[in-house]
Amino acid sequence: MAAALSLRSPDTALASVWRASELGFEPLRTLDTGHAALNAVLPGGGWPVGALVELLQDTAHAEWRLLAPLLATLGRAPGSPSQVVLVGAPWLPFAPALAGQGIAPQQLLSVQGDTPAALLWATGQALRCADVAAVLAWLPRSKSASLRRLQVAAQQHGKLLFVVRGMQAHNDSSPAPLRLALSLAPGPLQHLRVDVFKRRGPPLAQPVELTARPARLQALLAASRARARRRQPAPVAAVPVQGVVHALACLAANDDA
Repeated sequence: MAAALSLRSPDTALASVWRASELGFEPLRTLDTGHAALNAVLPGGGWPVGALVELLQDTAHAEWRLLAPLLATLGRAPGSPSQVVLVGAPWLPFAPALAGQGIAPQQLLSVQGDTPAALLWATGQALRCADVAAVLAWLPRSKSASLRRLQVAAQQHGKLLFVVRGMQAHNDSSPAPLRLALSLAPGPLQHLRVDVFKRRGPPLAQPVELTARPARLQALLAASRARARRRQPAPVAAVPVQGVVHALACLAANDDA
């Protein structure tokens, strides 16, 4: 008697096929990035939960401009974790600025380490905590093997994981399914330029430009500039030197009279 064959349905088989010319379907749960233009070019339409996202930059604080909309939404659903662990942050964030973007400072927990190994260990432990919603780790000297272990931990525990490295790591091998390069676009508005150079899909033809500052912060800065202009004294009209000499001569003549 012939052995029975186990066949998958055509729908299931087709769902598992991915063409390199198309934007891949993200099997993991995704969260809205808060940037519509970025959602449109990411597999699944957002940040993947349970996967490593690598952020490369040489611009200070660009990661906060990118992730602020996401961090402001964490923990809003009843019973969902809200803690965000910062591992190896080079600068502590300014609490009033975070509050202005809707991020509660008490959501953030900063962890420092003396060595790269200590930072990697702290990142792995944070991914295992039930109360943690996301981990943001600055690991400039991490190796591919270490990143692979973090990718596995993020997948096992279903956590958001963002690793920040320098732009010099652009050509290094990485297990991260999503890699972005961040920079500020030239010009007075300084839009945030996001180059999605690795994703499950075809190469992105050009970087995505996002508003560098949130709308509320832009409104506050505009109002501050307007108040500063109102406080400035009115400009004094320039008087030609000849006019000044003539006026002084008239005053002297009146005094002699």
